[in-house]
Amino acid sequence: MTPLLRSRRFFPVFVTQFCGALNDNILKNALVILVTYRSITVFGIPPEQMVALAGGIFILPFFLFSATAGQLADRHDKSRVIVWVKVSEVAIMVLATYGFLRPDFPALLVSLFLMGVHSTFFGPLKYSILPQHLHRGELVEGNAWIEAATFLAILLGTIVGGVLVSIEGGPFWVSVALVIVAVVGLLASRMIPPAPSSEPNLKTQWNLVSPTLVMLKIIWQERFLFRLILANSWFWYFGATVLSLFPLLGKNVVHTDEGVVTLFLAIFSVGVGLGSILCGWLSHHKATVTLSARGLIGMSVFAVVVYLGILPLSISPASVGLGAFFAREGAPMLVMGLLGLSVSGGVFIVPLYTLIQERSNPAMRSRIIAGNNIVNAIFMVAAALVLAALLKQGFAVPSIFLLLAAANAISLLFLFRIE
Repeated sequence: MTPLLRSRRFFPVFVTQFCGALNDNILKNALVILVTYRSITVFGIPPEQMVALAGGIFILPFFLFSATAGQLADRHDKSRVIVWVKVSEVAIMVLATYGFLRPDFPALLVSLFLMGVHSTFFGPLKYSILPQHLHRGELVEGNAWIEAATFLAILLGTIVGGVLVSIEGGPFWVSVALVIVAVVGLLASRMIPPAPSSEPNLKTQWNLVSPTLVMLKIIWQERFLFRLILANSWFWYFGATVLSLFPLLGKNVVHTDEGVVTLFLAIFSVGVGLGSILCGWLSHHKATVTLSARGLIGMSVFAVVVYLGILPLSISPASVGLGAFFAREGAPMLVMGLLGLSVSGGVFIVPLYTLIQERSNPAMRSRIIAGNNIVNAIFMVAAALVLAALLKQGFAVPSIFLLLAAANAISLLFLFRIE
């Protein structure tokens, strides 16, 4: 553990963030597996559509409440708001426990929506509080650890949610895990040092539309920040596309079972975490667009490596497990490509978050980060729509990785124009 990770200025935020992301993914994956494997219909919606709907339910609050979340974070002491957000998480997990134990799937869907609200309000807080507690030279390392924790939590939450809900008495054990993680997050949040308001006289607007439009107008006028936010959102577009391709890649292209698809997710999550930490080392405590550009180049190169690894694997129609997968030609190259792609993604994203924090007006930093979250959400929805359109037009999964590599090359030209 580095001195920063051991410090009270950072470690409680790190733990609080990790617990929130972990619960998001335990809840979401446990719910999806229950609906899928028990063929449950909710409100007349079949399981296949319910899985897609669950993702939409979670991301909807980012469009609805991000502006208000940014205002609250700028108006009040951020450490106090974080505590109240974590208190709400404990209450949400109690509702989820009720949903799992009855079982009551509408209650679980409401819990998932409320966890989306929780993440919407916590997002601006976790990024805007770092510049108040960390020195400028510590920001890259702080953001690197936050990103690493996020993707590790995604991986662990997905696995834990899936494993626990599948064992005997699974809904009970999922509920226990959710409540314990929420309580740990709350206890950690109470240790976060004060972070005084940056604009105490700011009026909070509860109208969902007008403050959102005002916030988007603000980041549009700050052209440098707006370009940083677009570059940041490209990472989430790219990542959402790749993660959506994993099940198709495993089942229909390289012909493997669910274990290999889980391996793909693990490689991607760990890779982004490693890339984030690597970025903290490469940066020498200074965030630059050039460092992000190196990550973007790596994403393009390794997307091509993934394509080359897939080609020999797509020939055999026989479905294989994890052990047999590695014995096949192309498997090492595919795994190396996915790892390199995800590590490069971590190097790409960390400097962008740091630059957004450094270049934002402290009085409105939380609102700018909230605006970034809205644009991120727009890009992720666009990724789902574009991917669906490409698949409908008959594009093969390997070809989509080539398209991502080409789009990254175009994004590189945009990135070098930021400064």
